[in-house]
Amino acid sequence: MELVEESPYRFRIDRHDPMRVPGVVFASRSLLPDAGADKSLEQVANVATLPGIVDASYAMPDVHWGYGFPIGGVAATDVAHGGVVSPGGVGFDISCGVRLLAADVDRDGLRPRLDALMDGLGEATPRGMGKGAVWHLSSRKELDAVLRGGSRYAVERGFGVERDLHRCEDHGAVGDADPAQVGERAIERGARQVGSLGSGNHFLEVQAVEEVYDEATATAFGLRPGQVCVMIHCGSRGLGHQICTDHVRAMEKVMARHGIHVPDRQLACAPVSSHEGRAYLGAMAAAANYARANRQLLADAARKVFARVTGSRLDLVYDISHNLAKIEEHEVDGERRALCVHRKGATRALPPGHADLPDDLRDVGQPVLIPGSMGTGSYVLTGVPGAPAFASTCHGAGRVQSRKQAVKAERGLDPRGQLEARDIAVRGASRRGLAEEMPSAYKDVSAVVAAAEGAGLCRKVARLVPLGVVKG
Repeated sequence: MELVEESPYRFRIDRHDPMRVPGVVFASRSLLPDAGADKSLEQVANVATLPGIVDASYAMPDVHWGYGFPIGGVAATDVAHGGVVSPGGVGFDISCGVRLLAADVDRDGLRPRLDALMDGLGEATPRGMGKGAVWHLSSRKELDAVLRGGSRYAVERGFGVERDLHRCEDHGAVGDADPAQVGERAIERGARQVGSLGSGNHFLEVQAVEEVYDEATATAFGLRPGQVCVMIHCGSRGLGHQICTDHVRAMEKVMARHGIHVPDRQLACAPVSSHEGRAYLGAMAAAANYARANRQLLADAARKVFARVTGSRLDLVYDISHNLAKIEEHEVDGERRALCVHRKGATRALPPGHADLPDDLRDVGQPVLIPGSMGTGSYVLTGVPGAPAFASTCHGAGRVQSRKQAVKAERGLDPRGQLEARDIAVRGASRRGLAEEMPSAYKDVSAVVAAAEGAGLCRKVARLVPLGVVKG
């Protein structure tokens, strides 16, 4: 795939048939995918063939190969002009995202109680591939309430406080959720997993604010140097995975009827205005609300442990998704248009002054939460005015090794021991789960963030370092 370097952090894939728009990759040269091992740039070009796509097919600095869309891919389609929605542009873990909470205790004050805290968090956090959850729902009616109400419903039921909703994307719940579009198998998979971490790259991490780059913005977010934080990374579990599977199959069957031809069947799609498009968006919104409730419940459990072990409270900094499609208004060719913006492994980064921000954040912009690989630092960023790619940025470090490759690379080594040697307390379910997520499997998150900032996508606010991690 030939790339034209437009600037140190922006590369272009020129439009050629059947592409409808060019591809744009935000990255430094060192972060560009290895074309021999990673076909994500080919996927960027494939996404550019989608009906109704506008502007460009974008890739963030953490881009790597995914299902249909690359992970780190952003694309917007024009709803009024045949624009499509593609489940592959959201991914299987719908509304997978990050929640950051700030404690009223500092690192030095926590140190004598860290092991007790991590033991408590390990016991209170259901995780792994199997069942087990904070909240055992009593009926399908109650699950439907979760699918419609997300964090709002969880707070109504006593799992959190009203302020949480002001610091959550969409105020805690996506509108237009339609549980009727969620299949029975998805319901079955999700019924016993509300309030569980899952496995893979999902985690609950106790962190400390190591460095602040913008004191005024950090203060508005509720962060200060040395402060202890909790970062939770998880999504919609088996329910979201099944919804993606079901709706990809449904769209595969109708693409020809809509006159749609794509170079990769994993880009199965349908017009946003079609029955299939509306059905997917309704089911996707339901899964997004499930994910919001999931993180709300895990945060509530962590709060109780913090209060018991340390006597301190946890306040929500923000909760943001990085696997979602949203109908948003953006300017294209000088006019405002309704676009279906796909962000897969990419985070919305609203600039200061945006109407969707809560009042206490409107002057500084939206918190953007970027977890690093296990054992490395994480970042808090904010949106900036005039950013490209529909106010989107990266979502993490980005894999350079598959999970299988990562486990092979760690053969004969002790992943837990390596982390504990860095004074990181580990509560992990399995050696394999730790080996899959070691730093060598990922890009350097600091380089990813530097490229995102250099490309004008966002701005650094603070860097956090891990003190302890709970893993599936």
